[in-house]
Amino acid sequence: MEESTRAAKSDRPRSGMAFEPEVILPEQISAGTTLDASVQPEKRLMLAVLEEAVGTFQKYALSRERTGQRLFADSEEWFESDEIDWPYSFVNICHTLGLEVDYIRQGLSRWHAEQEAAHARGARVIRFPFRRVNGTRHSVTGRAPGLRQSA
Repeated sequence: MEESTRAAKSDRPRSGMAFEPEVILPEQISAGTTLDASVQPEKRLMLAVLEEAVGTFQKYALSRERTGQRLFADSEEWFESDEIDWPYSFVNICHTLGLEVDYIRQGLSRWHAEQEAAHARGARVIRFPFRRVNGTRHSVTGRAPGLRQSA
């Protein structure tokens, strides 16, 4: 009986090393597949920041109110900045999402120039609609329209 107890004790690990978790790097999880912005929360947030900046740029491009002009100037400054010190700078967001920085800047600049010219002619400002990557923000529950209410 003593030999079986000694054998059981010698098989046990002597330190907490048996419970140490295995280290897995993010690169090992993806295994060569690319993860798009809809999969990673950080990238979804970066995409939302970029969408909001473009929307603000377009909404207030021709604003005559001080608040609108300030918001447009702030978004324009953010797009023109080459700062890479913080994770949500325009350049860092573009690099993370795989977007070309100069291409977006040129497109926004060209769009703004066209809108100013159109406004000078008296035409309407046309904004590009965004389609959210992850669907809607709200969940609608309840009875579908057109269904009869049961008594």
